[in-house]
Amino acid sequence: MNPTQTLTVPAEPYGFDFNPATCALLLIDMQRDFLEPGGFGELLGNDVSQLRRTIAPNQRLLAGWRSLGALVIHTREGHRPDLADLPDTKRRRGRGARGIGDPGPMGRILVRGEAGHDLIPELYPMAGEPVIDKPGKGAFWATDLHAILQNRGIKQLIVTGVTTEVCVHTTVREANDRGYDCLVPSDCVGSYFPEFQEMGLRMLKAQGGIFGWVSDSERVLSTLAGR
Repeated sequence: MNPTQTLTVPAEPYGFDFNPATCALLLIDMQRDFLEPGGFGELLGNDVSQLRRTIAPNQRLLAGWRSLGALVIHTREGHRPDLADLPDTKRRRGRGARGIGDPGPMGRILVRGEAGHDLIPELYPMAGEPVIDKPGKGAFWATDLHAILQNRGIKQLIVTGVTTEVCVHTTVREANDRGYDCLVPSDCVGSYFPEFQEMGLRMLKAQGGIFGWVSDSERVLSTLAGR
């Protein structure tokens, strides 16, 4: 990669200028329990097809990004097996029949090391790609993500994953406060609720890009290919 090359992706509210050498692809929480039929997300009554539609565009974007040798980072939401990092407020919230740490369809719910906590095979990390285990919604809180990005000279992020209005939004907001520019490809992020998907994207790009930019994977890939 040319360390001085600047590319521009057509985006809203205006073009997103970036250099792949100083930009990372950050995939948020593409975990089995959230996306796979029979997982915790479906157990809660959610339509996982709303999230699964993001898999194919993420695969294409990930392959294109990897071909550049650019940085890829994955995140997983979950807690220590002893739940020592789980606030009681989070444990009680929702008042469901089963909660974090309880037995679920794919092992203990949102517990590190369990099958449901793992990333889906379609987007599994390659050797050398950092995986950030986060106890909260945002990828920066109580993790070493910021240190990794600083050590690699990263200034911008392309953020994908699930869900749009929760962990993606929280991470983009955290990144914004830390000085990172963020681009969100709309087809690579998903919500169980279509109305939240729409409003989440609108909020990101509102007021001249208050939190970041919105585009799509095809525009990113076309830009990378020089088309």
